[in-house]
Amino acid sequence: MDLIQAHGLAMTEFDRRVRAIAPEQWVLGTPCREWSVRDLVGHLVYEQLWAPELLAGCTVKQVGDRFDHDNLGDDPLVSWVVAAAAAREAWLEPDALSKSVSVSWGSIDAEEYCWQMTTDLAVHAWDLARSIGADERLDPDLASTVLAYVERNIGEWGETSMFDSPVPVAPDADAQTRLIGLLGRKP
Repeated sequence: MDLIQAHGLAMTEFDRRVRAIAPEQWVLGTPCREWSVRDLVGHLVYEQLWAPELLAGCTVKQVGDRFDHDNLGDDPLVSWVVAAAAAREAWLEPDALSKSVSVSWGSIDAEEYCWQMTTDLAVHAWDLARSIGADERLDPDLASTVLAYVERNIGEWGETSMFDSPVPVAPDADAQTRLIGLLGRKP
């Protein structure tokens, strides 16, 4: 599966869970210890809002604090749909993956940025499903694709706080279980 296809599928997986959130579930806790369901969706909306700006060549400084507020408003689903559509459109632009983008720690290849966003969408789709009692199964090809990316890169993330420490899983576990465990979640 290529990266743009994986990104689209990860976005679809997260979108499916957002659309399943019942009104009373926005306050539920998530596997991301300090976040409610609303916080989790807010995090993903925030990330999607940045993508078109960064892919258009803006720096972090130019974007500034434009998105540093409650981006969900009174209708979190609409906020998600609008932000996700704009981000996806930016990723589908010709040569989007061949660009460099400004991030908080410098400049990185857009391809790496897309992998990071794809991973975040996929793992948070699982987090959201776990929180609201929805189907936790991710597309198996997506899980395998993201797992391969994470396995190649997790050594570099060891000193960051992006994910909790890995949770042991059976050696013969499927790709999704290994992915979720590797990113510090209890499958």
